[in-house]
Amino acid sequence: MRAVIQRVSQACVTVAGEVVGAIDAPGLLVLLGITHDDSATVADALADKIWNLRILDGERSCAQTGAPILVVSQFTLYADTRKGRRPSWSTAAPGPFSEPLVDAFVAALRGKGAEVATGRFGAMMQVALVNDGPMTLILEA
Repeated sequence: MRAVIQRVSQACVTVAGEVVGAIDAPGLLVLLGITHDDSATVADALADKIWNLRILDGERSCAQTGAPILVVSQFTLYADTRKGRRPSWSTAAPGPFSEPLVDAFVAALRGKGAEVATGRFGAMMQVALVNDGPMTLILEA
């Protein structure tokens, strides 16, 4: 599992002109990619890491502040661009495998008390954000 985490002052996801997920307070935007050997255990561990990651104002975490999290699935995080000019997506897990793991990741966050908004799995999404800092991290689990 691979996550790009951005500290944001606000963020939203739009599908076909409709806002499907948004956070309007300082929090985190998590772009989440799933690969073939990921599991619900990995999803829970990554959710715990992100929930407790001390990257908010005053070196505090979402667990400490209750800051919201917007989760957007993004298979392109597993693009392989080492050969040629066209990315290969072979290391990204297919939708039937990855969608339940994205759901498990979101459920793990919510189980910890997180306020979580999401994009729409498999949809063409437009993500808008105001990066705070800027602060962007890449985590792998």
